Amino acid sequence: MSAPANTLPAAGRAPAAAPAADHIPARRIFAFLAMVFGMFMAILDIQIVSASLSEIQAGLSASADEISWVQTAYLIAEVIMIPLSGFLGRAFSTRWLFAVSAAGFTAASALCATATSLEQMIVYRAIQGFIGGGMIPSVFATAFTIFPRSKLPVISPMIGLVATLAPTIGPTVGGYLTELFSWHWLFLVNIVPGIAVTVAAIALIDFDKPDLKLLDRFDWFGLAFMGTFLGTLEYVLEEGPTNDWFDDQAILLAAVVMVVTGIAFFWRALTAREPIVDLYAYRDRNFATGSFFSFVLGIGLYGLTYLYPLYLGRVRGFSALQIGETMFVTGVAMFLTAPLAGRLMRALDPRVMLAMGLAGFAAGTWIASGITKDWDFWELLLPQVLRGCSLMICMVPINNVALGTLPPQRLKNASGLYNLTRNLGGAVGLALINTIMNDRMDLHLVRLREHVTWSNQKALETLQSLQGALSRLGSDAELGALKKLSGIVRQQAQVMAFGDAFVILTVMFLATACLVVLLKKPAPPKPGAAGGH
Repeated sequence: MSAPANTLPAAGRAPAAAPAADHIPARRIFAFLAMVFGMFMAILDIQIVSASLSEIQAGLSASADEISWVQTAYLIAEVIMIPLSGFLGRAFSTRWLFAVSAAGFTAASALCATATSLEQMIVYRAIQGFIGGGMIPSVFATAFTIFPRSKLPVISPMIGLVATLAPTIGPTVGGYLTELFSWHWLFLVNIVPGIAVTVAAIALIDFDKPDLKLLDRFDWFGLAFMGTFLGTLEYVLEEGPTNDWFDDQAILLAAVVMVVTGIAFFWRALTAREPIVDLYAYRDRNFATGSFFSFVLGIGLYGLTYLYPLYLGRVRGFSALQIGETMFVTGVAMFLTAPLAGRLMRALDPRVMLAMGLAGFAAGTWIASGITKDWDFWELLLPQVLRGCSLMICMVPINNVALGTLPPQRLKNASGLYNLTRNLGGAVGLALINTIMNDRMDLHLVRLREHVTWSNQKALETLQSLQGALSRLGSDAELGALKKLSGIVRQQAQVMAFGDAFVILTVMFLATACLVVLLKKPAPPKPGAAGGH
């Protein structure tokens, strides 16, 4: 009887092993939450200025062509740091990389608020983007390193929500701050939270140890090639649509430099003893295909965050605050969908979730393709709700498919590459959208002007109506009516170009949804299997 007596307690204790392995110390949970908040600030600042550029332009006495560099400088600098952060995280540890990034981001935010010229603002924004960019991949790598696989249905929606919510509500937050206070508060708002995140990072993060020996093999040539390649790539994508692409000499020169340094960067990455970025992560099929879907998600995330405010500002004439209030719907939809995405992750094949999310994106952009000059909050409500829900349903499985099966020692580097693809997707998406808008608007203008002639009865009636209205004001009615009619034609051409852009995005999302078959289904999480802490 003694044998059964000894085995029964052991059998009784076996089920308790999984919860013990799943236990996460409170210190690490608070450290991770602080990191998530730091990432939120860094991503928020990409778009926080987008609805307030006219106010910043007035404050810095800049031209309309120059002010876009307030956003471009941040994006170029951030896109260079994101892949570099993997090496820096291994060399200095997550603790010191994140603490220095948070502190530097906070200091640069304070400098941005003190800028008195466009040149100062561009330099400070570049510093802010470069240093702050180190926080973003660190959070993704940490999530898949310190948490067991069984916790990912909770953790993955959290980081997915922050990564997508921050740029979505950026125009809303920026609009409120500018309207209630001044544009300086777009940057001052970061200071107190930034200090708190810095202190929390130093005090709480203890996930790994530094490996300073890596610095002895630091690939300075690789860094120079990567920085120049990504910087010129971002510049070409940002400036190309508004400057006739390669007809502009500066863009052509930047494109040549981009190609040369790009070839040199890939050569160094594949041959250096300790490359600045380990491209061999793309040998993993799920990581490679997950990064591709992240690229497409970046187009949907940043492209639509750009298109809707552009329409509301140019066509509807909304203020920064009105744009922010209209765009807030997407953020609410994302927030409410996050818990559902976590539940779906447990119940559905991630490939099915991803296809559902991309189909939702396509449905939203298809509805938006019927846009008119009179669309307001209520007409944009359903497309924005579909976009918000789809972002969350896409982001969670993409994160898990791309990063959830990699070994812990490769996560820091892979996280940098993964986040880079999302940002590059946004840059390519904006360039694509601007090019479509410019080309299609020119085409629609030509076609509309062919129909608005003296033989067109509808055009004549509109012109006479405008003349009658202007004659009562005592102005040159005929000339004023012609200008007014020209403006109406131009506005209609612009609205039609918006519709075309939405149609092309619809086709892209549907085509991408068909590619989910390329993904392998990740193995189900084992109870108590940790990510590698």
